[in-house]
Amino acid sequence: MSCFYLSASHKSSGKTVVSLGLCAAFKQQSFKVQAFKKGPDYIDPIWLAQASGNPCYNLDFYNMADDEIIQLYNNQSVNSDLTIIEGNKGLFDGMSVTGGNANADLAKLLNIPVVLVIDSTGITRGVAPLLSGYQTFDKNIDIAGVILNKVASERHQSKLIQAIEYYTDLPVLGCVRRSKSLVIDERHLGLMPANETPQSQTFIKKIANIIADQVDLNALMNLTCIKPNKQIINTSTIKEKITVAIAKDSAFGFYYQDDLDKFESLGVSIKYFDTLKNNNLPVCDGLFIGGGFPEMQLKVLNANQPLLEDIKTKIEQGLPTYVECGGLMYLTNSITYNKQTYPMVGVIDADTHMTPKPIGRGYVELEPTDEHCWSGVSKRIYAHEFHYSKLKNLNANTRYAFKVLRGVGVDNKFDGIIKHNLLASYTHLRNVEGNAWVVQFVNFISKIKKQKL
Repeated sequence: MSCFYLSASHKSSGKTVVSLGLCAAFKQQSFKVQAFKKGPDYIDPIWLAQASGNPCYNLDFYNMADDEIIQLYNNQSVNSDLTIIEGNKGLFDGMSVTGGNANADLAKLLNIPVVLVIDSTGITRGVAPLLSGYQTFDKNIDIAGVILNKVASERHQSKLIQAIEYYTDLPVLGCVRRSKSLVIDERHLGLMPANETPQSQTFIKKIANIIADQVDLNALMNLTCIKPNKQIINTSTIKEKITVAIAKDSAFGFYYQDDLDKFESLGVSIKYFDTLKNNNLPVCDGLFIGGGFPEMQLKVLNANQPLLEDIKTKIEQGLPTYVECGGLMYLTNSITYNKQTYPMVGVIDADTHMTPKPIGRGYVELEPTDEHCWSGVSKRIYAHEFHYSKLKNLNANTRYAFKVLRGVGVDNKFDGIIKHNLLASYTHLRNVEGNAWVVQFVNFISKIKKQKL
């Protein structure tokens, strides 16, 4: 199977745009492309899924065991012609100074060759010691080649290639010229989500054509690894029919694909709805609203009063509900952004205020409290948060599901607001071996459903 790990020397080298262009270019050649993203990222996977035509999966050392990473990679790669893993930050950047959780470690774990994307802005001969250093720093890494990005001119390109060929044995697999056509607007976590950009497919097609013209696709297809083992199928199911409504639109789109897969593997029927267009929730036994950027859609969200009232009524009547980050914001009394305030659902008696700088950003560690309404919750939960908002006017008697051991949560001490059968958290949970939250939530829905019979 053809495969490679796209990494860089540092963050913001342009590897995401290169990854998108490669996924789309190979897709145009009728290859089945499976993309992966390292780390706790929602935005890049949305783009990569659009570019490849297949769901993108996250691989994360923080909340996944090595065997779990390998199994997920194998399960999703087994039927593909090409797998592309996009790294985060630089090749050797990670949480520990001694390594163990960096891109390089993931490439070694999966035995995948690395292609370095080098931001060549303001550099010529200096690219040689940079690459030589990366080659010698960890000789167990198979650096298979380099793609030069943001190349200024033919003269600049010539100098870079001459230096690389003279001082290293690394092949130059592509030279991508600096272009305004290869820029995606940045906001918050980095890239504007593709689900907010109607022109995203036009943009992807444009960069696919540029990348196909400036990168050696045949050389990349020649980078191979061992075909993964047969896919492992999870056959566990729930006994009764359960339906979960999930918000999925331009306001809410941050979901881990394997979390959604887990719902389906349990036999849960998923009904997606649009918070901007649908006037009522679908008929359902449970509700899940993930993260996103609701602040960018405040006027439209507020205008859909029938849905706001329906959600509030259903939750107050006991509908089992789980919301994360943007979903939490949506359920508060109001959201204030750019000095404008719009009323929202109003189940959570607090007001959301957007801030210019992140309030909580990065990995979190949680400990469940006695107030947690689900059963079988792990004693330690490893997840992440990315929010540029904080809650004001929150009731002092608010009950919480989690004590925050690392991170910020709602108030630097607690996260996971409990009200009725609602759990609303700033933390983004991931259904992994150490935190089977989807199973716990579905079991909770089943319990409440039986109580109503």
